[in-house]
Amino acid sequence: MTASPYRVLFCDLRSDRLIDALPIQGVALDDFIGKTGRLSGTVPIPNRAIAERARTAIIDGRTGVWVQRGRDIWWGGILWTSNVTSDTRGFLGVQIQAGGWESYLYHRRLFDTFIAEQVDQADIVRQLIDYMQDTPGGDIGITYDTAPHRVLRDRTYLRYDQPLIGDLVDDLAATENGFEWRIASYRNADGRRIKRLQLGHPIIRTGTSDIVLDHPGPVLTHAWPTSATGKANTWQSRGASINRNQAAESYPLLSPVLVNSADIEAGWPRLDGVSDHTTVERQSTLDAHARADAAAALRPVTIPEITVRLTGSITPALLGATIRLRIRDLWRPEGLDARYRIVGISISPPERGRPETARLYLEQPA
Repeated sequence: MTASPYRVLFCDLRSDRLIDALPIQGVALDDFIGKTGRLSGTVPIPNRAIAERARTAIIDGRTGVWVQRGRDIWWGGILWTSNVTSDTRGFLGVQIQAGGWESYLYHRRLFDTFIAEQVDQADIVRQLIDYMQDTPGGDIGITYDTAPHRVLRDRTYLRYDQPLIGDLVDDLAATENGFEWRIASYRNADGRRIKRLQLGHPIIRTGTSDIVLDHPGPVLTHAWPTSATGKANTWQSRGASINRNQAAESYPLLSPVLVNSADIEAGWPRLDGVSDHTTVERQSTLDAHARADAAAALRPVTIPEITVRLTGSITPALLGATIRLRIRDLWRPEGLDARYRIVGISISPPERGRPETARLYLEQPA
């Protein structure tokens, strides 16, 4: 069996103290902008000593996981589920699944009323992170910078709603003139493992020069999925109930109905769409959400996928970087030559007869 190039470190989630480094088979990991990444694999249990080490290190919801390739950190997250299995020959293994550090924000709720009046949207996110980590047992070591977005927001989050902090960040990011966010994993110059909140306004960008990828060539396969199922040229958004009197009938706050007449005049049928923002109580805020949602639905984003052989130039650190993709095939006999931003990466480890590959998810720069 080919030796795995990956080393998996199991650490105490709160202190990041190293508990153990265990062998792992069938590693699959991915990382995204705008979506929580995942890790899965199986820790083989060949003897009693490894079993004892695994029982100590693998604690669902309490163990942090780092994936290291060489000296570089390629992924980090929280172990959420495990499953001890036995095959027909009696070999034991522990199947593990972990979610990126972002997953922690979807396990934490806001139990206090939070009010922001004309506060930079990036500072609202950082204040939510501080609230989460200032509670006893809540600090998992997420760091951030203090760069402003210069976009001021008014937000009121009521303790009665008990919202998930991750949902609040997503909702803020998705509004008009919003941002992208993720929590990056890497090793700094001092050798410490870092969990760093990245806030990109309007998007996350990395790198200064394009990587050129060709098909035929380094690009092994490509896929170009398209769909109109999410398209809409007419939109309305619903907000919170505008009647706090439980004895009376209540109705949600509504945005104006936004109709893209130009799209309809161009020949498209009318396609309706709605969205719910049940914590939004301000009309101006709801209208901004509606405009952002309508713009996103008018031209649903196509996310092309390419599979490339993993080389020194392709790593998870490329999230947000731009590549120049050149394809010539029967579908595009004249050739495609365009630039795309990497918004996701999925790593497949080497197996017998198959090289180590990376699937890149792409988005055409605006």
